[in-house]
Amino acid sequence: MAGPDEELEDLPPSAKLVFKVLEYDGPLTQKQIVQESMLSARTVRYALERLQEIGRVDEDVYFADARQSLYELTEGEQGQEQSVEADGGPDAKGSEGCDEAEPCRAE
Repeated sequence: MAGPDEELEDLPPSAKLVFKVLEYDGPLTQKQIVQESMLSARTVRYALERLQEIGRVDEDVYFADARQSLYELTEGEQGQEQSVEADGGPDAKGSEGCDEAEPCRAE
């Protein structure tokens, strides 16, 4: 059985793009994902199905228009994204021994 990261790596590029759009822009309808990703509606629909199959995306009711669904990353995915930033990931601010005038040095 493949791990969570391996499952995501095995997906087609369109599904990875949809995952990233949801990661950065939060809960969106399929129509909004089509607009943000510039993929066709059919491709987005397929990508969402694949992401739901591996448990990376949840589908909820979109209360503004009940004919549409709202897609968002699963709870574990959202928490994982935030913990990377909190643990000193690429978006973390401030490193010891570094400032704007003097670049960081590896020790």
